Formats: sequence, structure tokens, C-alpha cells
Amino acid sequence: MKMKSYVYCCSFFLFWVGIISFSSCAKKINVSSDSKPISHATWDSLLQKHVVDGHVNYQGFQADSLSFYHYINLLSANHPNEKHWAEKERLAYWINAYNAFTIQLVIENYPVKGIKEIKKGIPFVSSVWDIKFIEIENQTYDLNNIEHTILRKHFEEPRIHFAIVCASISCPELLNEAYVAERIDHQLNNQAIQFINDTSRNKITKEAISISKIFSWFKGDFTKKESLIDFLNRYSKTKINANADISHLSYDWNLNE
Repeated sequence: MKMKSYVYCCSFFLFWVGIISFSSCAKKINVSSDSKPISHATWDSLLQKHVVDGHVNYQGFQADSLSFYHYINLLSANHPNEKHWAEKERLAYWINAYNAFTIQLVIENYPVKGIKEIKKGIPFVSSVWDIKFIEIENQTYDLNNIEHTILRKHFEEPRIHFAIVCASISCPELLNEAYVAERIDHQLNNQAIQFINDTSRNKITKEAISISKIFSWFKGDFTKKESLIDFLNRYSKTKINANADISHLSYDWNLNE
């Protein structure tokens, strides 16, 4: 009886974890804004100065806090809208915002071994990605809202997973330039090529692949129109057989500094 009760409690807990997580990510966001597209030049300069081959100099961002928070304030004062912002302008904004607010979270808690140390809540219910610290035109967000409710839901662009970076070693490398509407397709393609062919993050042969857990966590984003291997073959320098064995590498959550 004790075992049955334990199993029932665990099942009940996991059920509500799913409900809470889904509700948080699926929250409808209604924002009334008349903002115009912003310049990401300040962010571009900071990235060129403090990011080298994906390694982030968080102390450098701290030292440049005046410029950094000028950009954060610019993001916070201008919520994208469909009236004045083209789709690519909105996409560039939200990718840059995700990365900039992630860096803000790290530098305000630095030094940390990894981003997960910032908040040790209930797994899958309360984590660092659920911290409500992002204010954009009177709307409050966490990083999960930006990733799941905005980027994944409204843009249906699987390449975002190579652009937004969770401050960890196994994440894609943080691009050392801002995403901009005029070049965003080229930038996302380059990020996909770089990440998929990076042997520290994916090990690819014709017969077998050991790939990032990103391709497991977000498999549905990559397979809406094709198989996962078909998607990988669009960017992989080594062409993978359709029946290749698939496994996933462990994820290193240590800080990408």
C-alpha cells in the first residue's frame, strides 16, 4: 500500500508539474505598444568587445555597465508591435533581448559556476528561467516567456535554438554581433552550420550521430516539415544516412566564460 501511495503521489505531482509548466509557457501576452524599431548598435559593440569564440567576459560586461544598462533600458522601453515592426525586426529584437537579459542575470549574480545556481527551485517548476525580472513597457517576463511564448510560438523558426544562449558551455556559441533584420537569415544559417559541425557539441558520422540534447528537448521544432536527420543534413558537412543511429551527449551547464 505504501508503494502504491508513493507512486500515486509522484504521478499526481508530475501531472501538476506539467500543468503548471504548460500554463506558464502558454500564457497569452497582450501588449499595446506604439514603439518603433530600435538600433542594436550598442549591443553589437558590447558583444564584439566581450565575446570571443563564444566565450563571454562577464566581468567585462560588468565594467561596461553604463553601456550595457543603456541597451537594457532601450529594450525595456520599446516593445515590438506589428504596426511598425517587420517580422524580421521583431525576431532580431527578441533574440537579442533573450541573450542580453541572460547576461544581465549572470552579471548581477556573478561569480557563479553555472546559470542554474542562480535559483535552485523545484525542478521544472521554479528555475532560473522562471525569474520574473524582465520589464518591457509595463509587461513582466521571464526567460521562458521569451523563448516559449514568443520566439517558439510566433516565429516557428527552429534556427533560434542556435542563436539564443543560456550562458552554458554546451549551449551554442554566443554570436559576437547583434542580430539585425537585414542579415538575420544569414546570421541564423551561419549559427546552424557552426553549431551542428562543432565536434565539441555534436559528433557526426554517416552511420551514427551523438548530438546535443537541444535536438531532443526541442525535437518537435526541427521535425515539423522533415525528419531530424533531414534537418541536420541541411547544415552538416558530413551527410548522415537516413537510418543512422542517434544518441545524445551529456549537457555541460558550467558557465561559458
